[in-house]
Amino acid sequence: MPVPLRSVGGGWTYSEFARLSNDPNRYEVIDGEVFVTPVPSPWHQEVAARLFTEVRLFVEDHHIGKLLPGPLDVLFADGDYLSPDMVMVRLERLGIVSDRGLEGVPDLIVEITSPLTAERDRGIKCERYAYFGVPHYWIVDPHARQIEVHQPWLDPRHPVLITSDVFSWQPYPGSPTLKVDVAGMTAGFDDYPG
Repeated sequence: MPVPLRSVGGGWTYSEFARLSNDPNRYEVIDGEVFVTPVPSPWHQEVAARLFTEVRLFVEDHHIGKLLPGPLDVLFADGDYLSPDMVMVRLERLGIVSDRGLEGVPDLIVEITSPLTAERDRGIKCERYAYFGVPHYWIVDPHARQIEVHQPWLDPRHPVLITSDVFSWQPYPGSPTLKVDVAGMTAGFDDYPG
């Protein structure tokens, strides 16, 4: 179960955060609080690999940017160091990629959620991503076999699309469109125990 930790001084610097990651767990500082999540399950990794392959081919074929697999630190500001499952950065913004991770706002963030992380992915992480202006945030739920597409800039009245079918993604207005087959991406779920 994720364990929240507190910094002795009440805040987390990047150097304090960087010292936490000496084991295979995932560490994130979200709005000043540290969360520890165990290594993802094989099913999580399978779904992530399927989606990563599909989106990466699209992004590279159309010279849109770079898709990077997680865990990868996204350093939004002091006290907000998140580690999503994958991120995409447009070509003209690749300057935010550094040895430490991404030092700025990615153009797409993807989380593959699980019963262990669902509340955080849909709650505080969603809030922080919106706060920092992430234009596209996807929550893939393999258990429900659906995806939640958060694009508040597209339609503030209907900022979330939830689908189990196919959805279309346009990284920016006028760009090519990718059709993501959610059912195909989550097929075979019954083959995995638990």
